[in-house]
Amino acid sequence: MPAPFRADQVGSFLRPPDLLEARRAAAEDPERLRPLEDQHILRVLAKQQELGFHIFTDGEFRRSNFMSDFTDAVEGFDLGDTVRRAWQTATVSATPASRVAGVVTAKLRQLRRLTAHELPFLRTHSPGAIKMTLPSATQFPAIAYKRGVTDKVYPSHAALLSDIVAIIKAEVQALVADGVSYVQIDAPRYSYYVDPKWRKYIREEMRMEPDAALDEAIRADNTCLHGARGPGVTLAMHLCRGNNRSHWYAEGGYDPIAEKLFGTLAVDRFLLEYDDERSGTFEPLRFVPPGKTVVLGLISSKRPALESKRELIRRIEEAARYVPLENLALSPQCGFASTMEGNLLSEDDQWAKLRLVAETVREVWQ
Repeated sequence: MPAPFRADQVGSFLRPPDLLEARRAAAEDPERLRPLEDQHILRVLAKQQELGFHIFTDGEFRRSNFMSDFTDAVEGFDLGDTVRRAWQTATVSATPASRVAGVVTAKLRQLRRLTAHELPFLRTHSPGAIKMTLPSATQFPAIAYKRGVTDKVYPSHAALLSDIVAIIKAEVQALVADGVSYVQIDAPRYSYYVDPKWRKYIREEMRMEPDAALDEAIRADNTCLHGARGPGVTLAMHLCRGNNRSHWYAEGGYDPIAEKLFGTLAVDRFLLEYDDERSGTFEPLRFVPPGKTVVLGLISSKRPALESKRELIRRIEEAARYVPLENLALSPQCGFASTMEGNLLSEDDQWAKLRLVAETVREVWQ
Protein backbone atom coordinates (compact mmCIF):
# COMPACT_ATOMS: atom_id res chain seq x y z
CA MET A 1 0.00 0.00 0.00
CA PRO A 2 1.45 3.43 -0.90
CA ALA A 3 2.52 5.56 2.05
CA PRO A 4 -0.04 8.11 3.24
CA PHE A 5 1.02 11.68 4.01
CA ARG A 6 3.94 11.63 1.60
CA ALA A 7 4.89 15.20 2.59
CA ASP A 8 5.38 15.16 6.36
CA GLN A 9 6.67 17.40 9.14
CA VAL A 10 7.88 16.40 12.57
CA GLY A 11 5.52 18.69 14.44
CA SER A 12 6.96 21.87 15.93
CA PHE A 13 7.21 25.26 14.22
CA LEU A 14 9.08 28.43 15.15
CA ARG A 15 7.17 30.65 17.57
CA PRO A 16 6.68 34.30 16.57
CA PRO A 17 8.16 36.88 18.99
CA ASP A 18 4.82 38.01 20.43
CA LEU A 19 3.89 34.43 21.33
CA LEU A 20 7.27 33.86 22.98
CA GLU A 21 6.85 37.04 24.97
CA ALA A 22 3.32 36.11 26.04
CA ARG A 23 4.41 32.65 27.18
CA ARG A 24 7.26 34.06 29.25
CA ALA A 25 4.84 36.53 30.85
CA ALA A 26 1.99 34.02 31.27
CA ALA A 27 2.27 33.91 35.06
CA GLU A 28 1.63 37.67 35.27
CA ASP A 29 -0.73 37.98 32.28
CA PRO A 30 -2.42 34.60 31.64
CA GLU A 31 -5.35 36.12 29.71
CA ARG A 32 -3.09 37.22 26.84
CA LEU A 33 -1.57 33.83 26.01
CA ARG A 34 -4.53 31.72 24.83
CA PRO A 35 -5.90 34.17 22.20
CA LEU A 36 -2.39 34.59 20.75
CA GLU A 37 -1.93 30.81 20.58
CA ASP A 38 -5.26 30.50 18.78
CA GLN A 39 -4.36 33.26 16.33
CA HIS A 40 -0.98 31.78 15.41
CA ILE A 41 -2.25 28.20 15.23
CA LEU A 42 -4.89 29.27 12.71
CA ARG A 43 -2.11 30.97 10.74
CA VAL A 44 0.16 27.90 10.61
CA LEU A 45 -2.75 25.59 9.79
CA ALA A 46 -3.55 27.80 6.79
CA LYS A 47 0.12 27.87 5.79
CA GLN A 48 0.40 24.08 5.85
CA GLN A 49 -2.68 23.85 3.63
CA GLU A 50 -1.31 26.50 1.26
CA LEU A 51 1.95 24.55 0.87
CA GLY A 52 0.08 21.36 -0.02
CA PHE A 53 0.33 19.28 3.15
CA HIS A 54 -2.44 16.82 4.00
CA ILE A 55 -1.55 16.25 7.66
CA PHE A 56 -1.76 19.15 10.10
CA THR A 57 -0.17 20.08 13.42
CA ASP A 58 -0.60 23.12 15.64
CA GLY A 59 3.17 23.64 15.66
CA GLU A 60 3.20 22.65 19.35
CA PHE A 61 2.47 26.34 20.04
CA ARG A 62 0.76 25.55 23.35
CA ARG A 63 3.90 23.86 24.70
CA SER A 64 7.12 25.29 26.09
CA ASN A 65 8.98 22.29 24.65
CA PHE A 66 8.16 19.05 22.89
CA MET A 67 7.53 17.17 26.17
CA SER A 68 5.89 19.86 28.25
CA ASP A 69 2.44 18.43 27.54
CA PHE A 70 3.58 15.66 29.89
CA THR A 71 5.33 17.72 32.56
CA ASP A 72 2.52 20.30 32.65
CA ALA A 73 -0.13 17.62 33.15
CA VAL A 74 1.75 15.39 35.61
CA GLU A 75 2.76 16.33 39.14
CA GLY A 76 6.12 15.19 40.53
CA PHE A 77 8.73 17.16 38.55
CA ASP A 78 11.05 19.86 39.88
CA LEU A 79 11.38 21.98 36.74
CA GLY A 80 14.09 24.10 38.37
CA ASP A 81 16.54 21.19 38.49
CA THR A 82 18.15 19.28 35.65
CA VAL A 83 20.39 16.36 34.75
CA ARG A 84 23.25 17.91 32.82
CA ARG A 85 24.14 16.80 29.29
CA ALA A 86 26.66 18.02 26.73
CA TRP A 87 25.27 19.54 23.52
CA GLN A 88 27.13 20.15 20.28
CA THR A 89 26.71 22.35 17.22
CA ALA A 90 28.41 22.47 13.85
CA THR A 91 27.55 26.08 13.07
CA VAL A 92 26.92 29.00 15.39
CA SER A 93 27.35 29.29 19.13
CA ALA A 94 24.20 29.40 21.24
CA THR A 95 23.17 28.12 24.62
CA PRO A 96 20.53 25.39 24.37
CA ALA A 97 17.48 25.56 26.58
CA SER A 98 18.48 22.80 28.98
CA ARG A 99 15.60 22.51 31.47
CA VAL A 100 13.13 20.73 29.23
CA ALA A 101 11.92 18.17 31.76
CA GLY A 102 13.36 18.84 35.20
CA VAL A 103 13.96 16.13 37.78
CA VAL A 104 11.44 13.71 39.27
CA THR A 105 11.24 14.37 43.00
CA ALA A 106 7.92 12.74 43.94
CA LYS A 107 5.63 9.93 42.82
CA LEU A 108 4.03 10.97 39.58
CA ARG A 109 0.36 11.95 39.67
CA GLN A 110 -1.58 12.85 36.54
CA LEU A 111 -3.67 16.01 36.87
CA ARG A 112 -5.36 16.07 33.44
CA ARG A 113 -5.20 14.67 29.90
CA LEU A 114 -1.84 15.45 28.31
CA THR A 115 -3.33 17.05 25.19
CA ALA A 116 -6.54 18.42 26.74
CA HIS A 117 -5.39 21.98 26.02
CA GLU A 118 -4.56 21.27 22.36
CA LEU A 119 -6.88 18.82 20.68
CA PRO A 120 -10.32 20.52 20.95
CA PHE A 121 -9.15 23.60 19.03
CA LEU A 122 -7.42 21.46 16.40
CA ARG A 123 -10.48 19.27 15.91
CA THR A 124 -12.54 22.39 15.27
CA HIS A 125 -10.15 24.23 12.97
CA SER A 126 -7.82 21.76 11.21
CA PRO A 127 -8.42 21.69 7.44
CA GLY A 128 -7.56 17.99 7.33
CA ALA A 129 -6.19 14.99 9.21
CA ILE A 130 -4.52 15.81 12.53
CA LYS A 131 -1.10 14.73 13.72
CA MET A 132 -0.54 14.75 17.48
CA THR A 133 2.94 14.29 18.94
CA LEU A 134 3.82 12.81 22.32
CA PRO A 135 7.20 12.31 23.98
CA SER A 136 8.40 8.75 24.28
CA ALA A 137 8.09 7.34 27.79
CA THR A 138 11.76 6.38 27.47
CA GLN A 139 12.76 10.05 27.41
CA PHE A 140 12.13 10.73 31.08
CA PRO A 141 14.18 8.12 32.97
CA ALA A 142 17.20 9.15 30.89
CA ILE A 143 17.02 12.88 31.70
CA ALA A 144 14.75 13.24 34.76
CA TYR A 145 16.18 10.54 37.04
CA LYS A 146 18.75 12.08 39.38
CA ARG A 147 20.59 9.86 41.83
CA GLY A 148 20.23 11.01 45.40
CA VAL A 149 16.89 12.64 44.50
CA THR A 150 14.66 10.48 42.29
CA ASP A 151 15.78 7.21 43.86
CA LYS A 152 14.14 8.30 47.10
CA VAL A 153 10.75 7.75 45.43
CA TYR A 154 11.61 5.42 42.52
CA PRO A 155 14.23 2.78 43.34
CA SER A 156 15.23 2.35 39.68
CA HIS A 157 14.87 3.84 36.21
CA ALA A 158 12.57 0.92 35.36
CA ALA A 159 10.20 1.76 38.21
CA LEU A 160 9.88 5.35 37.00
CA LEU A 161 9.46 4.17 33.40
CA SER A 162 6.57 1.91 34.39
CA ASP A 163 4.51 4.80 35.77
CA ILE A 164 5.25 6.95 32.72
CA VAL A 165 4.28 4.19 30.29
CA ALA A 166 0.84 3.91 31.88
CA ILE A 167 0.20 7.64 31.36
CA ILE A 168 1.44 7.74 27.75
CA LYS A 169 -0.49 4.58 26.83
CA ALA A 170 -3.74 6.05 28.13
CA GLU A 171 -3.17 9.25 26.14
CA VAL A 172 -2.44 7.40 22.90
CA GLN A 173 -5.62 5.39 23.23
CA ALA A 174 -7.63 8.51 24.07
CA LEU A 175 -6.29 10.33 21.00
CA VAL A 176 -7.27 7.46 18.72
CA ALA A 177 -10.72 7.33 20.34
CA ASP A 178 -11.02 11.07 19.66
CA GLY A 179 -10.47 10.47 15.94
CA VAL A 180 -6.85 11.57 15.60
CA SER A 181 -5.47 10.10 12.38
CA TYR A 182 -1.75 10.24 13.13
CA VAL A 183 -0.03 9.76 16.50
CA GLN A 184 3.72 10.30 16.55
CA ILE A 185 6.03 9.35 19.41
CA ASP A 186 9.17 11.50 19.61
CA ALA A 187 12.02 9.30 20.81
CA PRO A 188 15.42 10.98 21.24
CA ARG A 189 16.68 8.23 23.57
CA TYR A 190 17.30 5.65 20.85
CA SER A 191 20.26 7.74 19.69
CA TYR A 192 22.01 6.79 22.94
CA TYR A 193 22.47 3.29 21.54
CA VAL A 194 24.26 4.37 18.35
CA ASP A 195 26.79 6.74 19.94
CA PRO A 196 29.74 5.25 21.90
CA LYS A 197 29.90 8.11 24.43
CA TRP A 198 26.23 7.64 25.32
CA ARG A 199 26.54 3.86 25.51
CA LYS A 200 29.25 4.56 28.09
CA TYR A 201 26.85 6.92 29.88
CA ILE A 202 24.21 4.18 30.06
CA ARG A 203 26.70 1.82 31.69
CA GLU A 204 28.20 4.32 34.12
CA GLU A 205 25.35 6.69 34.99
CA MET A 206 22.22 4.60 34.40
CA ARG A 207 24.01 1.42 35.54
CA MET A 208 22.49 -0.66 32.77
CA GLU A 209 23.90 -2.61 29.86
CA PRO A 210 23.05 -0.72 26.65
CA ASP A 211 21.58 -3.75 24.86
CA ALA A 212 19.35 -4.55 27.83
CA ALA A 213 18.32 -0.88 28.05
CA LEU A 214 17.44 -0.92 24.34
CA ASP A 215 15.24 -3.98 24.83
CA GLU A 216 13.51 -2.26 27.75
CA ALA A 217 12.94 0.91 25.69
CA ILE A 218 11.37 -1.01 22.80
CA ARG A 219 9.08 -2.88 25.20
CA ALA A 220 8.05 0.40 26.82
CA ASP A 221 7.21 2.12 23.53
CA ASN A 222 5.35 -0.93 22.25
CA THR A 223 3.30 -1.04 25.45
CA CYS A 224 2.39 2.62 24.98
CA LEU A 225 1.10 1.85 21.49
CA HIS A 226 -0.63 -1.43 22.31
CA GLY A 227 -4.33 -1.37 21.55
CA ALA A 228 -4.17 1.88 19.60
CA ARG A 229 -4.04 0.44 16.10
CA GLY A 230 -7.19 0.82 14.05
CA PRO A 231 -8.48 1.55 10.54
CA GLY A 232 -7.20 4.88 9.28
CA VAL A 233 -4.79 5.35 12.19
CA THR A 234 -1.07 5.94 11.56
CA LEU A 235 1.31 5.22 14.43
CA ALA A 236 4.80 6.65 14.02
CA MET A 237 8.13 6.90 15.78
CA HIS A 238 10.48 9.83 15.24
CA LEU A 239 14.11 8.98 16.05
CA CYS A 240 16.14 12.06 16.97
CA ARG A 241 19.74 12.84 17.90
CA GLY A 242 18.89 15.95 19.88
CA ASN A 243 17.39 19.23 18.71
CA ASN A 244 17.79 22.28 20.92
CA ARG A 245 18.67 25.73 19.53
CA SER A 246 20.32 24.03 16.51
CA HIS A 247 22.41 21.84 18.85
CA TRP A 248 22.51 18.06 19.06
CA TYR A 249 23.94 15.60 21.59
CA ALA A 250 24.41 12.31 19.67
CA GLU A 251 25.81 11.07 16.38
CA GLY A 252 26.11 7.77 14.59
CA GLY A 253 24.33 5.67 12.00
CA TYR A 254 21.38 3.39 12.74
CA ASP A 255 23.50 0.27 12.12
CA PRO A 256 23.87 -0.94 15.76
CA ILE A 257 20.10 -0.89 16.41
CA ALA A 258 18.48 -1.17 12.98
CA GLU A 259 17.60 -4.87 12.87
CA LYS A 260 16.09 -4.96 16.36
CA LEU A 261 14.48 -1.51 16.26
CA PHE A 262 12.93 -1.62 12.80
CA GLY A 263 11.92 -5.25 13.20
CA THR A 264 10.18 -4.99 16.57
CA LEU A 265 8.79 -1.47 17.09
CA ALA A 266 5.02 -1.70 16.55
CA VAL A 267 4.65 1.37 14.35
CA ASP A 268 3.59 1.98 10.76
CA ARG A 269 6.07 4.74 10.10
CA PHE A 270 9.64 5.66 11.04
CA LEU A 271 10.67 9.31 10.79
CA LEU A 272 14.45 9.17 10.47
CA GLU A 273 17.12 11.87 10.57
CA TYR A 274 19.22 11.87 7.42
CA ASP A 275 20.22 15.51 7.03
CA ASP A 276 23.99 15.14 7.39
CA GLU A 277 26.86 12.72 7.94
CA ARG A 278 25.98 12.27 11.64
CA SER A 279 23.11 10.01 10.56
CA GLY A 280 25.16 7.46 8.63
CA THR A 281 24.12 5.67 5.45
CA PHE A 282 20.84 4.28 4.13
CA GLU A 283 22.10 0.68 4.37
CA PRO A 284 20.39 -0.02 7.74
CA LEU A 285 17.05 0.56 6.00
CA ARG A 286 17.35 -2.95 4.60
CA PHE A 287 15.97 -4.13 7.95
CA VAL A 288 12.70 -2.16 7.62
CA PRO A 289 9.90 -4.75 7.28
CA PRO A 290 7.82 -4.79 4.09
CA GLY A 291 4.85 -2.48 4.15
CA LYS A 292 6.26 -0.03 6.71
CA THR A 293 6.97 3.56 5.71
CA VAL A 294 10.26 5.40 6.12
CA VAL A 295 10.01 9.19 6.24
CA LEU A 296 13.39 10.47 5.09
CA GLY A 297 14.42 13.52 7.13
CA LEU A 298 16.69 14.90 4.43
CA ILE A 299 16.07 18.59 5.06
CA SER A 300 17.74 20.24 8.05
CA SER A 301 15.62 22.10 10.56
CA LYS A 302 18.85 23.28 12.23
CA ARG A 303 20.49 25.27 9.42
CA PRO A 304 18.98 28.11 7.35
CA ALA A 305 20.59 27.14 4.02
CA LEU A 306 18.02 25.65 1.65
CA GLU A 307 18.79 22.22 0.27
CA SER A 308 18.97 21.42 -3.45
CA LYS A 309 15.87 19.69 -4.84
CA ARG A 310 18.07 17.79 -7.29
CA GLU A 311 20.20 16.47 -4.41
CA LEU A 312 17.09 15.50 -2.45
CA ILE A 313 15.78 13.50 -5.40
CA ARG A 314 19.15 11.79 -5.79
CA ARG A 315 19.14 10.78 -2.12
CA ILE A 316 15.53 9.53 -2.29
CA GLU A 317 16.54 7.36 -5.23
CA GLU A 318 19.51 6.08 -3.21
CA ALA A 319 17.26 5.19 -0.25
CA ALA A 320 14.89 3.40 -2.65
CA ARG A 321 17.61 0.77 -3.14
CA TYR A 322 16.70 -0.46 0.37
CA VAL A 323 13.01 0.51 0.78
CA PRO A 324 10.59 0.58 -2.18
CA LEU A 325 9.88 4.11 -3.40
CA GLU A 326 6.17 3.64 -2.69
CA ASN A 327 7.06 3.13 1.00
CA LEU A 328 9.13 6.31 1.31
CA ALA A 329 8.07 9.82 2.30
CA LEU A 330 9.89 13.10 2.97
CA SER A 331 10.17 15.57 5.85
CA PRO A 332 12.62 17.83 7.67
CA GLN A 333 14.92 15.86 9.94
CA CYS A 334 13.34 17.21 13.14
CA GLY A 335 11.00 19.89 14.39
CA PHE A 336 11.92 23.55 14.00
CA ALA A 337 11.33 24.29 17.67
CA SER A 338 11.67 21.32 19.99
CA THR A 339 12.00 24.01 22.64
CA MET A 340 9.94 27.18 22.34
CA GLU A 341 13.07 29.28 21.71
CA GLY A 342 13.45 27.45 18.40
CA ASN A 343 16.33 26.63 16.12
CA LEU A 344 18.62 29.28 14.64
CA LEU A 345 16.84 30.08 11.40
CA SER A 346 14.02 32.40 10.41
CA GLU A 347 10.34 31.67 9.89
CA ASP A 348 10.86 32.42 6.19
CA ASP A 349 13.60 29.76 6.15
CA GLN A 350 11.21 27.32 7.83
CA TRP A 351 8.44 27.81 5.28
CA ALA A 352 10.91 27.63 2.39
CA LYS A 353 12.06 24.24 3.65
CA LEU A 354 8.51 22.96 4.04
CA ARG A 355 7.66 24.26 0.57
CA LEU A 356 10.66 22.30 -0.70
CA VAL A 357 9.31 19.16 0.98
CA ALA A 358 5.94 19.54 -0.76
CA GLU A 359 7.43 20.42 -4.15
CA THR A 360 9.88 17.50 -4.06
CA VAL A 361 7.10 15.10 -3.12
CA ARG A 362 5.00 16.26 -6.07
CA GLU A 363 7.93 15.80 -8.44
CA VAL A 364 8.97 12.36 -7.19
CA TRP A 365 5.64 10.66 -6.48
CA GLN A 366 2.91 12.44 -8.46
